[in-house]
Amino acid sequence: MKLNKVIATIAGIGFLFGQGSVCRGQDWPRFRGPTGLGYTKEGDLPLTWGGPDNKNVLWKAPLKGQGHASPIVWGEAVFVCTAHWSPTVRERKKVIPEQHIICYRATDGKMLWDTLVPPGPWMRTDFRSGPGGGYAAATPATDGNLVYCAFGSSVLAALDFRGKIVWCNEILPYTFDVTLGSSPILYEDTVILFCAMAQKSDSRVVAFDKTSGKVKWETKLADTDFGHSTPVLISVNTKPQMLLLASGMKEGEKALQSLDPTNGELLWWCRGEGDAASPAYDSGLVYFDSGRGGPGVALDPTGSGDVSKTHIRWTIRQTGQALSSPIIVAKHLYRLHTPGILKCWELAEGKQVYSERVKGISSTWASPIADPHGRLFFANAGKSYVIQAGPKFRVLAVNDLGDGNHPSPAVGKRRMFLVGMNNLFCVGSKK
Repeated sequence: MKLNKVIATIAGIGFLFGQGSVCRGQDWPRFRGPTGLGYTKEGDLPLTWGGPDNKNVLWKAPLKGQGHASPIVWGEAVFVCTAHWSPTVRERKKVIPEQHIICYRATDGKMLWDTLVPPGPWMRTDFRSGPGGGYAAATPATDGNLVYCAFGSSVLAALDFRGKIVWCNEILPYTFDVTLGSSPILYEDTVILFCAMAQKSDSRVVAFDKTSGKVKWETKLADTDFGHSTPVLISVNTKPQMLLLASGMKEGEKALQSLDPTNGELLWWCRGEGDAASPAYDSGLVYFDSGRGGPGVALDPTGSGDVSKTHIRWTIRQTGQALSSPIIVAKHLYRLHTPGILKCWELAEGKQVYSERVKGISSTWASPIADPHGRLFFANAGKSYVIQAGPKFRVLAVNDLGDGNHPSPAVGKRRMFLVGMNNLFCVGSKK
């Protein structure tokens, strides 16, 4: 492992430590928050922000580089991953960019440290995956002790809260499609990475020991085509399940798979399509689609083996393209599609309730979050919408920070954090 470079640090950051490894309600420790499903316990998020007077914008901080990794929050620390090429680089396809993980202070946006993660073995040439060339697509995760980040050069690293690299692993082999898009998740003493590859024989899911980086278990997924979704952890009849979704933008026999996160044992699987979107789960039903258009499926996750003929409750014949993930709130399923179409279905039977335009929204990649009042935040650092959940389409607010990008929002202590192309924003009530 190459020596990490800590660009900036401060002496007085002891308040970031000793907070324990149990996630508290105000923390946002991974992609889509504590549950991985987009729910926050914060009930006092602002409905309006930005505009000419920067309403409810508490601070903004410049980013070094770009990416569409979402931010995460633990206590008073906000973590962001970016990729940065030097201005002297003339041909990006021949140079792996700097891979940054940056820590900001949540109260005022002060940068606490900026660490360069050593590059992995994959020099990418396909930059379709957006800002940062896809090198900074995966969202980091934290347990309050270490921060875990994956970058598109095919590397997974763990850092402490001072920005020092504790371990760094190359992900081999790396026949990912376009980029490494799946974010790491944490379960007990492991950090888990879903590697759904363009070369199916390389597909696998790997659990690393959080402290040492050593492999604790690995499950080969030879029937799994490529995908970029992040696994979701759910509890079914008091037992944990880890949902993996990928089928290479076409129908697959094992598009959605459920594994035991303690050992990687395959529990059940379902036919369908999967790629960019993570599943949704509530009221005893899992919903999934690929995010690329095609069918959507709702199923009961209590089965075993092939549940395609026994546990599917309903299907949507055709969904639109939506690289964001779905969300379930108050017995309804919500899905944002390109070019800014919000659809709502009844969860119980899959009956469509409405299909409405959210005109000019900056990103249909950013996944929504929902607060305890049933308010849906389709938020990014550009033009965003706040929608009231329910059977009627009701817009509560339209906001714009003028820095549109694809990362999903993060939440902590009545504040929302949004990553733009140029800045990290903190929005919250100025009362």
